[in-house]
Amino acid sequence: QGELVDSGGGLVHPGDSLTLSCTASGLALEYYAIAWFRRAPGLAQEFVGTVSWNGGVSRYADSVKGRFTISRDNTDNTVYLQMNSLKPEDTAVYYCAAKLTTVSIYSHEYPIWGQGTQVTVSS
Repeated sequence: QGELVDSGGGLVHPGDSLTLSCTASGLALEYYAIAWFRRAPGLAQEFVGTVSWNGGVSRYADSVKGRFTISRDNTDNTVYLQMNSLKPEDTAVYYCAAKLTTVSIYSHEYPIWGQGTQVTVSS
């Protein structure tokens, strides 16, 4: 089984933008739906967004809709999470996850996970 590597996290100010990357090794991402989840300190894991294998279907949590966008470059085996207008409540560890076939908002349906990347939004 392949693995996913999350990267791109950091410390930013409210209103800033940040792009996270999820790069696969040992598996062809073109066959997988990809989702992003996040976990803030003391809170349960939260669904952020998901995109189908070809980018044709996407879903976003209401809390990020209109600010976050998932895109993918299957030739580069990488999926991106573009985050705009960041807020302090977006502070969390962000994880990408992969599953074959259809998209899902449920974390238990994703068998392959990245290690997570920390995003901190603070003034």
